[in-house]
Amino acid sequence: MEEQAAQRLGKKKSWIIAGIMLAFLAFCALLLYGMIQSMQQKGGAASDGTQQPVNYSYAAVEAANGFMLHVLKTRPANVKPQLVQNNVALTPYYGINGGFFYEKSLLSIAVVNSLAVNEEQGEYGSGSENAKYARGTLVWDGVKDQLSVQIASKASELKVQDHTRFWAQGGISMSIGNDAGWLAQAEQENAPFPDDARLRSAAVYDQLGNIYLVVSSTKGSLPAFREAVIEKIGDNKLAGGIFLDGDGSSQLRSAEATLQGDSRPVVQMLRIMK
Repeated sequence: MEEQAAQRLGKKKSWIIAGIMLAFLAFCALLLYGMIQSMQQKGGAASDGTQQPVNYSYAAVEAANGFMLHVLKTRPANVKPQLVQNNVALTPYYGINGGFFYEKSLLSIAVVNSLAVNEEQGEYGSGSENAKYARGTLVWDGVKDQLSVQIASKASELKVQDHTRFWAQGGISMSIGNDAGWLAQAEQENAPFPDDARLRSAAVYDQLGNIYLVVSSTKGSLPAFREAVIEKIGDNKLAGGIFLDGDGSSQLRSAEATLQGDSRPVVQMLRIMK
């Protein structure tokens, strides 16, 4: 009797061990499947046939003041202003929203190699100027592989080594490194609704030349957003940047996250290419 009981107990233990092993193998299989799916999503083809970008990193960080920031980090050579006339979340591209606009006309500079991205709109609204105000414009000089913020009214005023090898995105100066004077400069550039609680977007860069495309998923004032960006991005090595259009226009798309603002279409975005 004791021998039979021992045999039954041994069989029971064997079944338990086998069950644990099967559960572990199933967990490993699910984990591997998830990793493969993630890799395919990040590196697969977009709906327009182009290959989805992989040369970027994504992070979601929360600042001490409560701002939740979604950040795409890459090199400026891997970015360009792109005409979309759509919500960023509905495009086949990765990146974030660009500058200011009205209906289908751009109110901010958006040029690639001296060509305005919305040329079909005609001279007004093409992206060749910052309408009404000289504003902070993020400029990538392809010869130097260097970013700068230049205050300009027209794209023709921008200073680069070769006007066939650059891109520029208009916005509002963030004046990184000038905490005492940044708000006065932003007001001079007519930053819209600086005190309101709104979604916010920005493009900033660090001393190593990396570019960070930033969209918030929480609302707040322009000063609070700037404070959050400086605190959480670039390891205290930010060198410059601009505010982009915000509120319902604050939109982002990547393999890891999608933010659609208030679902409105935007005219133009900053697109990650590869």
